[in-house]
Amino acid sequence: MSDLTTTIAALPYALPACPNARIALFALRRMGAHGPHDARASHALFTAFGQDFRRPLVLMRALMADLAGTAEGTIAIAPCCCSRMTAAERSLLTILSRIETAPDSARYLLGDLLGVRRVDAVMASVAVLAMAFADDGRPICV
Repeated sequence: MSDLTTTIAALPYALPACPNARIALFALRRMGAHGPHDARASHALFTAFGQDFRRPLVLMRALMADLAGTAEGTIAIAPCCCSRMTAAERSLLTILSRIETAPDSARYLLGDLLGVRRVDAVMASVAVLAMAFADDGRPICV
């Protein structure tokens, strides 16, 4: 198998065109790899949201903790420098973009991602994070 084929198999999706989704993805990747108090993730959210950065930062940290505590398996994330996304990252961004308009679809995707049936607590974390982005004029779209 060539290197390109291997890369596309591991990272099947292109990065989202939506800049808000890219901010969320960057913070997700940094916190997933380096912990919830990663300075670069904090700085990215500070740069994007200005003085109102604390709300999305705290909610992203809470979502990451909920995902880690609820998932039955591992959730594949790529390094920040990757120009493509894993299927799990794509699912999470899709869930964030659908939580308000298609909550049933978001619930099914989240259940599949986490490997559990009861996802209400994580759904709440997803909803408030998506709302924090939208309230600041940065809705996440995929």
